Amino acid sequence: MFSFAFLVGIYSFGILALGISTQLHRENVLAISIIFLLTLIVLLLKLFKKTEFKREIKKALRPKLNLTIFILIIFQATVNLIGVLGPEISFDALWYHLTLPKIFLQNHAIFHIPGGLLYYSDLPKLAETLYIPALSSSDEILAKLIHFLFGIFSAYATYKISRKYLDYKYSLLAVLIFYSNLVVGWLSISGYVDLVRTFFEIIAFWAFLEWVETKKINWLIESGIFVGLSISTKLTGFISLFIYVFFLLYVLRKKGIADKLKKLFTFIALSIIIPLPYFVLSFLNTGNPIFPLFSKILPLNTQLNFLKSLKDSFILLTSSPDPISPIYLISLPLIVIFFKKISFSAKIIITYCLSAFVLVIFLPIGDKARFFLPYLPALSIGITIVFSKLDKSTIQKTVFFAAIILSFISIGYRLAANYKYIPYLFESETKAEFLAKNLNFSFGDFYDTDGFLGKKINSSDKALLFGFHNLYYINFPFIDSSFVKKGDSFNYILTQNSEIPDQFKYWRLVYSNPLTKVNLYSLGGIWWVY
Repeated sequence: MFSFAFLVGIYSFGILALGISTQLHRENVLAISIIFLLTLIVLLLKLFKKTEFKREIKKALRPKLNLTIFILIIFQATVNLIGVLGPEISFDALWYHLTLPKIFLQNHAIFHIPGGLLYYSDLPKLAETLYIPALSSSDEILAKLIHFLFGIFSAYATYKISRKYLDYKYSLLAVLIFYSNLVVGWLSISGYVDLVRTFFEIIAFWAFLEWVETKKINWLIESGIFVGLSISTKLTGFISLFIYVFFLLYVLRKKGIADKLKKLFTFIALSIIIPLPYFVLSFLNTGNPIFPLFSKILPLNTQLNFLKSLKDSFILLTSSPDPISPIYLISLPLIVIFFKKISFSAKIIITYCLSAFVLVIFLPIGDKARFFLPYLPALSIGITIVFSKLDKSTIQKTVFFAAIILSFISIGYRLAANYKYIPYLFESETKAEFLAKNLNFSFGDFYDTDGFLGKKINSSDKALLFGFHNLYYINFPFIDSSFVKKGDSFNYILTQNSEIPDQFKYWRLVYSNPLTKVNLYSLGGIWWVY
């Protein structure tokens, strides 16, 4: 898994290098992707040839309970895959996670996009660089599949870490607890980036645990690199950096000051050097290395509100839109009771997760479940270690029963949520018909549902857009009003959920779609220079 994580990091920065050098052409993307895939195949062949890998599978699935847990995980993954194979309808994916890679491909470069719409173009984009090859060879479904697979990789890493401390049964239980989270199921079917960050977070934590136990410096170096890759995926990875600094100071408390400073500097430097290209590009483009954070566009309120955070913690544990499993809340009393009885590494796992929980709660953001997701694999391992201390008590049986019941509930809930994709998958519904029913055109979504715009606006035309928000499904040349500049030319104007500006009132309305709230205006083919 460590080799694979390194490989993904190298691949993503290879795509970034193509984009920065304005060489983001399909043939270049294809060439670097072939090298990546061939290397990946070699790694997989080495893994499958190992006799211990085959032996591990046989031993793990031999008992009926273990096999039952594994089948539930497979069912959960299959239900998630139903949603993966349908068109994208998630808001943020259509806003920027998929739109930015598409625009970068069209312009053969990764660049700053000015204006008040695609301001996330300057943030770290490791996951989005992985979507660039997907969109260059296919469509959003391949990008969604990539995100889904990182959920699978995170589950596998959860199992491998669990096997360090637990038997097969409990290791599979830890995976089931993690993968049954509704927030995991929701994100698995989207083109978001959170599962990519989750993968790098759990790999970084795995390497850190190895360092704690062996004190070999290579593990600390690897952990720092993977934290850097997490930050390169999403800036909230800095949360983990703060936690690791605290742990380093604690683990090294008996060491000399020189040794402490050396290891702290190594870890922090690696964590920051990896995403540094994104910070430099952002600074050169905007004067802010983490734009749009702390800018006029996104001024974050950094004042702490204890009561609001307390309320947010309760919502996160009980009633988020796509909540985390209630089994974590149920386990809190057991963590308190058995904390002294678990190993030092297990205490690190629990403390790491609780620290992350507190820091996420105080973040000035909404949807805390999504931001706590990267710590759910470790938390699942931690509470399973605690459960294993119950021996064969009634409480232990109750925990297993609760985990299995919650898995069934999660499978049922996600199956109901993904049912809308089934007509599309069986080709009884076209993509246009599916999106016409499932996109929210009053809230920024767009799709050319009747195909008129695609036929009317050809490759030699250009449309100026007003009122649009989610641009991913626009498949004709356009300029958005948020980043139009003096000298740009166009021969069509499109509005969505808005009136045409006064300066263009004399343009003639040639098309209107009451479903998508889109109006098309023209001057009879005459081009206009902004």
